[in-house]
Amino acid sequence: MALHLLCVGGEDHALRIPFLTALQNRGLRVSAAGTGAVSPFTKNGIEYDRYQFDRFGMGFSDRAAMGQLSKFVNRVRPDIIQTFDTKPNLFAPLALRGAVPVVRTINGMGWVFSSTELKALAYRPIYLAMQRLAACWTAATVFQNKADSGFFHRYRLLGKSSSSVIGSSGIDVDAFQTARTRMTAGSELRAQLGLNDAEIVLTVSRLTVQKGIPTLLEAAKLVHEVRPKVRFLLVGPRESEGPFAVDQALIDRHAPYVVATGARSDVPALLGIADVFAFPTEYREGIPRVLLEAGLAGVPIVASRMPGCDDVVVDNWNGHLVPPRDPRALALAILELLEDPARARTMGRRSIDLVRREFDLNVVADRYAALYRQLLSGGAPNDGRATRQNGSEIP
Repeated sequence: MALHLLCVGGEDHALRIPFLTALQNRGLRVSAAGTGAVSPFTKNGIEYDRYQFDRFGMGFSDRAAMGQLSKFVNRVRPDIIQTFDTKPNLFAPLALRGAVPVVRTINGMGWVFSSTELKALAYRPIYLAMQRLAACWTAATVFQNKADSGFFHRYRLLGKSSSSVIGSSGIDVDAFQTARTRMTAGSELRAQLGLNDAEIVLTVSRLTVQKGIPTLLEAAKLVHEVRPKVRFLLVGPRESEGPFAVDQALIDRHAPYVVATGARSDVPALLGIADVFAFPTEYREGIPRVLLEAGLAGVPIVASRMPGCDDVVVDNWNGHLVPPRDPRALALAILELLEDPARARTMGRRSIDLVRREFDLNVVADRYAALYRQLLSGGAPNDGRATRQNGSEIP
């Protein structure tokens, strides 16, 4: 009988459908639960249950979510549970208490461990305590980057559970390349967005303070003063981000050299017209998918020197890493790439092989499938905290 996996996440869980499909192709039966829409999973033949929690706070909805998960598990009866995102990583072990083996993937440490706000600092010891407690009923913990693995080991947050590092949830290289071949012509896309012959700095992100958007806007002003034809293209949701959202008025103050499009489904096409990809996050990321997409498109990257980003970007090799919350450093790094386009193109091309080698969906799915089978057979995975996807070093 096929191994039955229940994969639990939050509102962006649909982004993991390629990962779940890849596991199905490896002989697993896959179900899912998340807080987002049902239709994407139904279209891909994946059984899906929807539950609710408040991702902006802590309270009664968290206990209700754990109750919902318990009911799902009792009905679906999976052999193993895979969780992603901060709250689901806590909910499943605490709700099930060892009834089913749980594999947690730490795909970033999020706002609580990134922000210096008093509220985040107050929550931090609570989350540390909850992580330690959840570890008591966790079969294995997977980290997407080496920094998070080091953090959990340093603060003894793993209990007796095993751990390993598997970079990202994988990117479907072939599907991405196919999307690029079908994309709108660059000249037509430029005309639609009113970009004409501008130099384009692209950012794909939630438009929140924690993702560094205010820092990016300040940097955009500095870059525009030197290169008036530059346009910063911000792609991603704002209205859905609650108290974390950047004020629209702040974005409007930087028009016309900043263009905010909202969320879009044609990111591969947008990457085709970008000269630089900027990712000024202040978050402890897992492995940002948008960096993998920018890398596959061969676009040079300027990113914050934050966990997750520095697993993809090697400074002065395929892009630049700059301190978070430093608009001047961000502006200077962007200007350096715009002023030397030949070197920028060379740096961008280096990312293509890197992403294929380290983060290809097939490599990632193979490693997860092997982990699940090893756990159910009674084996203990090797601790991969010090290695990359295949143990190799990046130049």
